[in-house]
Amino acid sequence: MKEKEIGYVSKFFGQISVAAIEITADELNVGDTIHIQGHTTELKMEVNSIQIEHETVDTAKKGDSIGVKVTGKARRKDKVYKLAD
Repeated sequence: MKEKEIGYVSKFFGQISVAAIEITADELNVGDTIHIQGHTTELKMEVNSIQIEHETVDTAKKGDSIGVKVTGKARRKDKVYKLAD
């Protein structure tokens, strides 16, 4: 399975387990599998919902700042990869 870097974590909200992600390449859709990797972070998960400015959307594209509910702790500057077959 190939991975493509699509962005990075700009902020993590621990109390609600949401990562703010800056999309720097490509696009991200609900249902895609992402890999968040950093110095002490190793998360692989399916994206169940994406929010932009508190509005739920199905797709985020390059230049968007999004919020994604995550299954573990993420940290600022962690890299975000999209998995592709």
